[in-house]
Amino acid sequence: MIARAGPAHADALAAIHAAAFPPCERWGADAMALQLALPGVFALLDPRGGLVMARVAADEAEILTLAVHPHCQRQGIARALLAEAGATAAAHGAVAMFLEVALRNTAARALYAAAGFAEVGRRRRYYADGDDAMVMRLGLTPSP
Repeated sequence: MIARAGPAHADALAAIHAAAFPPCERWGADAMALQLALPGVFALLDPRGGLVMARVAADEAEILTLAVHPHCQRQGIARALLAEAGATAAAHGAVAMFLEVALRNTAARALYAAAGFAEVGRRRRYYADGDDAMVMRLGLTPSP
């Protein structure tokens, strides 16, 4: 069900992102398309209402954004997207995946911890509202 998304999916990605994030944090279709045009960036789309966008550079990957439409949350979509993003990054040679998550976002922090991510640092006052970001890391096993 989860499929690779390209620039042609920018509107669908933006619609999911807009539903999941407050106005000041939303990525529009132009931003999605621009990100997808960058080297190493890939996006995965769950047609039920979820997306993950990540970047692979050398042997590291980073989750750029993960969003699930509020009406589709708590159905395992985010967990499946994270697993598929990790597998895709590993297939491209990544041995670790990183992400930042707001300290106040306890639901997302719990999701990432359950997926095997562990805290490796903090970025003070990282978000526009002054909240700190927790930097998390997941070890990956590269595919042959």
